[in-house]
Amino acid sequence: MTVAAAQTALRPNIVLIVSDDQGWKDVGFHGSDIATPHLDKLAAGGARLEAFYAQPMCTPTRAALMTGRYPHRYGLQTLVIPSNARYGLPTDEKLLPAVLREAGYRSAIFGKWHLGHADRKYWPLQRGFDRQYGALLGEIDYFTHSAHGVRDWFRQEKPLKQTGYATELIGDEAVGWLRQQRAGQPFFMYLAFTAPHAPYQAPQRLLQRYAHIADPSRRAYAAMIASMDEQIGRVVAALDAQGLRDNTLIVFQSDNGGTRDARFTGEVDMSGATMPADNGPWRGGKGSLYEGGVRVVALANWPGRIPAGAVVDAPMHAVDLLPTFAALAGAPLTGTQPLDGVNQWAAIAEGQPSARSEVVIDVEPFRAALREGDWKLVWAATLPSRVELYDLKADPGEKNDLAAKEPERVARLQAKLQAQAKAAAPPLLFKETLGVVKPALFGAVALPDHARPAAGQP
Repeated sequence: MTVAAAQTALRPNIVLIVSDDQGWKDVGFHGSDIATPHLDKLAAGGARLEAFYAQPMCTPTRAALMTGRYPHRYGLQTLVIPSNARYGLPTDEKLLPAVLREAGYRSAIFGKWHLGHADRKYWPLQRGFDRQYGALLGEIDYFTHSAHGVRDWFRQEKPLKQTGYATELIGDEAVGWLRQQRAGQPFFMYLAFTAPHAPYQAPQRLLQRYAHIADPSRRAYAAMIASMDEQIGRVVAALDAQGLRDNTLIVFQSDNGGTRDARFTGEVDMSGATMPADNGPWRGGKGSLYEGGVRVVALANWPGRIPAGAVVDAPMHAVDLLPTFAALAGAPLTGTQPLDGVNQWAAIAEGQPSARSEVVIDVEPFRAALREGDWKLVWAATLPSRVELYDLKADPGEKNDLAAKEPERVARLQAKLQAQAKAAAPPLLFKETLGVVKPALFGAVALPDHARPAAGQP
């Protein structure tokens, strides 16, 4: 089917599944020892997106997904929104569910939000979603559903007390909602798992499945991914049972590379634990601008519309999903801010070249990175400053810095990043940190000392 035909056909249901801090290699179809049969089946029946980029950390990626715009445009480019923050994704940004609503879509979020929690104006139902369930913050205990001793678990933005393992509860809620959907009423489901973000915790039955893994962090991490994969399988089965599968586009991605540095596990102290994620051939991990931090595991599956077994090496970025989804849905882009994302359907469904020639990987006051073609510039602007240049085609592991041999190319790519930086909004994190603010957790709750176990069940 041609791109034009696909975009004038029956509007697809869209399921966007996002894992949290998952390593690039930590899926079966990339050769992991962690079993992910349901993700593997989706990859085999669709397209593996092998040059898919996200931001190096959670909040920026989620903002990019929801806005179709790089997070440096509106101040969410640096780190994540911490639990004591009062800021959120600015309300003048029109988000993906609001865009799809104008084409008649229902929208639901199940799982993690992390785009603003201290003021209700930042919450999902105020940003275009019709249904909400899960956590508003960046990390929770998987069994108590709490952060800093305060429960972070909501349904329709009302506090909810439940028992159970968070990943399984998210799956339950998603499946229950899908059973209410019918053909002819298109929907967008944002399934945002907290797994496998720290703390590394899993049900005993899954820990036993990976008892052969000696390291407790890696064992729990593997069990967390296995649990998430089970829930993804249940979601696909629910779509089949409702007769919706053939008209549903499923996209899966991690929000950033797997964590290789304990400083980036979140607010839980993991300094004494092994970092369990595996980013395969890529250098670095979460928080890094090297490929291990920003090139993430991703796939797209739509039976009959995306060729089975396709491998898409065309570079694309999380910002591209909003315009791609909008084009498939027939949704107008009126009211959005100027988009950085581009429609990548031809690259995904027909194997055409990427609709973009460059990927702005990150722009912050102290660092930046850009990919142009196969060339990638990594710029650390803090003293002592450092500029690195890599040919990703010849050197995908970023081992051979060519900056000294390519001064003209370096200067040109630096000029592009300087132009982006001049137009960037200051990081909201800096604005709030340098001002006078009081800690706030869902309004105005003081933060007590809090600790969680590093691995396994509490």
